[in-house]
Amino acid sequence: MNDMIALSDISHWIGIAAACCTTLSFVPQVIQILKNRDTSGISVAMYTIFTTGVFFWVVYGFIIRDMPVLLANSVTLILTLSVLMLTITQRLRTRNARKTTPRQQTD
Repeated sequence: MNDMIALSDISHWIGIAAACCTTLSFVPQVIQILKNRDTSGISVAMYTIFTTGVFFWVVYGFIIRDMPVLLANSVTLILTLSVLMLTITQRLRTRNARKTTPRQQTD
């Protein structure tokens, strides 16, 4: 019986550690984008698919009333949405800047 309790405690902390690692892994990307304003290496398709999956994890955590799943994925959702929105905004600005820049005429 004590082995079951100890294993349960260990698995709980492993879950918390995993949630912290996967959630916090997006912080350096957000900081780098904010600092450098460079989103050229970001795949919009990948982040869109991943963010959609994280959204479903949030819904799942809500449905099963699992606070660690809900909280970790809510923070991850905010971070991945930040990366996605910063990337899309930066690319739209770049595209618009190219359209408004007068083209050089060649003789």
